[in-house]
Amino acid sequence: MASVSTDSAGPPSAAALPPPPRSSVSPESVRSLRSQLLKGGDVVDPATWAGGIPQAHGIAPRVRIGRSKWFNLLWLLPIGFLMLIIAVAVAQGLRGLPAVQRFIAQHPGTVEPAGAAQNAGFPLWVAAQHFLTAFLIIFIIRSGLQILSDHPRLYWTRHSTPGKDWFRIQKPVPADPLWTAKQDSITLPRQVGLPGIRHSIGLARWWHLGTDTLFLLNGLVFYVLLFATGQWQRLIPTSWSVFPNALSVLIQYLSLHWPMENGWVAYNGLQLLAYFITVFVAAPLALITGLGMSPALSTRFKRISKLLSIQTARSLHFLVMAWFLLFILVHVTLVFTTGLQRNLNHIYAGRNDDGWVGLWLFVASMVVVIVSWVAATPFTLRHPRLVQRLGFALIGPAQRLFEHVDSTPGEYSEKDISPYFWHNGHYPDSDEYKALFDGNFADYRLRIGGLVDEPVELDLAELRALPHHEQITQHFCIQGWSGVARWGGVSMQTIMELVKPQPGARWVVFYSLGDGPNKGIYYDAHPIEQMSYHLTMLAYDMNGEPLSFGHGAPLRLRNETQLGFKQVKWIAGVEFVADYSEIGGGYGGYNQDHEFFGYRQSI
Repeated sequence: MASVSTDSAGPPSAAALPPPPRSSVSPESVRSLRSQLLKGGDVVDPATWAGGIPQAHGIAPRVRIGRSKWFNLLWLLPIGFLMLIIAVAVAQGLRGLPAVQRFIAQHPGTVEPAGAAQNAGFPLWVAAQHFLTAFLIIFIIRSGLQILSDHPRLYWTRHSTPGKDWFRIQKPVPADPLWTAKQDSITLPRQVGLPGIRHSIGLARWWHLGTDTLFLLNGLVFYVLLFATGQWQRLIPTSWSVFPNALSVLIQYLSLHWPMENGWVAYNGLQLLAYFITVFVAAPLALITGLGMSPALSTRFKRISKLLSIQTARSLHFLVMAWFLLFILVHVTLVFTTGLQRNLNHIYAGRNDDGWVGLWLFVASMVVVIVSWVAATPFTLRHPRLVQRLGFALIGPAQRLFEHVDSTPGEYSEKDISPYFWHNGHYPDSDEYKALFDGNFADYRLRIGGLVDEPVELDLAELRALPHHEQITQHFCIQGWSGVARWGGVSMQTIMELVKPQPGARWVVFYSLGDGPNKGIYYDAHPIEQMSYHLTMLAYDMNGEPLSFGHGAPLRLRNETQLGFKQVKWIAGVEFVADYSEIGGGYGGYNQDHEFFGYRQSI
């Protein structure tokens, strides 16, 4: 071994030091991958968004009837109107029956709980929270519809097999074997979805999860104040008599003879049940089903996810949204038809009279809501990075908490493997990849370098010679579909033992052989601590066979605490880095750079 003299005053010359061993894994090879990355923009151009994905409008909502029949839900409008007319006629007929008259006299509609008179009226915090709830929920619903439009199908099964959906707003899946989940997404009108352009789920999720966080905080404050005061009696039934009184009120409403009521003191039975369901059933269920779609939590809490699969959670989450929409429609209709000025004075002005103060406060609040509604989409398209940053500031702490929950195997078995596993992503179409594919990947080399002591280059035979790792796990796509598969390959723990990451390595970047839709190769960064998780691996087999072209041949990542877009397919190289800020656009991945996803997406 060459020795170096330390007697000279200056540093040793290059010639006096031994050169690094010859290897195709070098700084140049890393830079060659980085040089193929594109940064992405900071303004959304709908014409070039997501690689210029064209408009694709869906169909009217449909639900499955039986095995193969579908019912167009728009028929509910004339059917519902006809049923309402019939219900009104029946209710008016019932009002003339002596037995019904005695029932209404015995159960007029409202039962005042003890102490209701002393707690009459609406304090200022109720008015403030009423406005905040109405303001936030419009963004939650709009962004929720945008998220649904990215995979416009709902299932009760764990799997997302075409033809097994019970609800859809899209045509049947075509026979094209390479049809992707992205192609299956649909366009929503600008003022319905948020932001209202096709496949904008990254921005929609920032809106949805960010406003969900504010909605949850507002709800917690509401619960505390509700039970710290006598206002809880307005929303929680204290007697079984609420049910006959609710039936009495329903008959009175439908007969168009409004019941005698005094909402200043207590709600009638029907209102009480509706508010109770909304506040204490629907709202918590929205939170539970939202968390049920989290990959980190689902792979950690196996018993719960067995019962509440992601697809069951999605379906229930949608039905909760439908309940909120129905509640809002009926609530607003009754506010306007049962004494508008007095009702608005109650909730907006804290007054029990027919003055104009409540109405003008309501109009002012609606101006704020309408302006915000109209401005939300253009603001998002002009300032998507701001939406991304604000959204992460709100939901980021929770995502960091959930994603650092190591998962263990054993949740699924062979019988759980999905009969259909969606393709997704922009298929690689380069001459380099085609030559590798045509040659059965004999010339494929996985380059692993960066901040490691032992950079390596491995062919498929060498990868297969490493200790074999296998797991049956569920894939969670950010678009909402899911699938269970058996993955075979090599654990990232084995890879790290092989290359020996240096202390300064904090992130691991995976580069693809394929481009993203806006060109530039696809990549994604993962926290290095997740590379030691038991269920993080490089997979070369799927369900006992080598990976197919559509599923990432010859090699793909599996990190089960993260959503699907982070599971890089067609892997070309792996780089250990101190920070991802100088790679690509500096946001942690291709979709983060170009479509404003988050580098942490464990929810």
